[in-house]
Amino acid sequence: MRIPDEGVRAPVGPRVVAVGETMALMRTASIGSLAHLPSVDISLGGAESNLAIGLRRLGVPSAWVSRVGDDPLGTRVAREIRAEGVEVHCTVDPERPTGLMIKSRPSAATTRVDYYRAGSAASALTPGDLPAGLIEQAEILQLSGITPLLSDTAHATNISAVQRAVAAGVQVSLDVNFRSRLGSRELLGQRLGEILEHVDVVFGGPEELSILAPDIADTDHRALLRALEADGRQVVVKLGADGGAALADGEIHEAPGHRVDVVDTVGAGDAFVAGYLSAQLDGLDVPARLARANACGALACTSPGDWEGAPRLRDLDALLSGGAADPVSR
Repeated sequence: MRIPDEGVRAPVGPRVVAVGETMALMRTASIGSLAHLPSVDISLGGAESNLAIGLRRLGVPSAWVSRVGDDPLGTRVAREIRAEGVEVHCTVDPERPTGLMIKSRPSAATTRVDYYRAGSAASALTPGDLPAGLIEQAEILQLSGITPLLSDTAHATNISAVQRAVAAGVQVSLDVNFRSRLGSRELLGQRLGEILEHVDVVFGGPEELSILAPDIADTDHRALLRALEADGRQVVVKLGADGGAALADGEIHEAPGHRVDVVDTVGAGDAFVAGYLSAQLDGLDVPARLARANACGALACTSPGDWEGAPRLRDLDALLSGGAADPVSR
């Protein structure tokens, strides 16, 4: 974190800048196959915008950088993210469409996600889409493993963003976020390997962290944390209902998860990252960062949607204090 010189006013603007694709999202309201259900609801979803919205709800000014098509879905994506208080920097592409994601629940126990993002506007991301000075004024640059698999130019955009962050003394945070439909584990490992030495905070599930440490089994999350240890780096593993663990300053910290009534798990990992980074920016220690991250991830699971259930600080109080919240708001 950059600390302004004494007597110098801190810069006004987003503290976290997230770069990556957000798609229009069509989701079914009922359980059943898309082959038979008569209607869908329209929303939006994307790891980086989910994270930016989650941070904003936790009181952290954030910005989102991407591309959308010159179409109604692109207009909706940008408008909804802006409505959440996120600073939007979004190139409108007149030739390529906004990406589309369709989410359904074939059964009560399963969720299916289909992507239509090949040739999307965001797949044409280039370093020129990164606004001048935006990354340099932030405290954290947030990237994911999704962007480098969208295209070669999108991968180049990730690299350019990291180079600018490093030159300005801005921390780099990476959520591995592997998407097998976009590319192989080997390709993602290769591309993330090009920036890994500059990453200050790494997030991922055990199976995702093992992409960066292929010699370590994904069943041993502590060994994965140690394998990715580097001077000054935090490594954080998301363990779902079992909580999370983090390696910082040579010490491993673990925190249990929360038992909640799960409605939709998509987006919970993004809420977890938002909770962790917001706590870091608030000056909290690593155990407190994990505690907030686990609470955010758990609460995100209690409502449908990729980002709609991202909590605000007041929503965390009952969960973190161990109390039972009144289900009726009076």
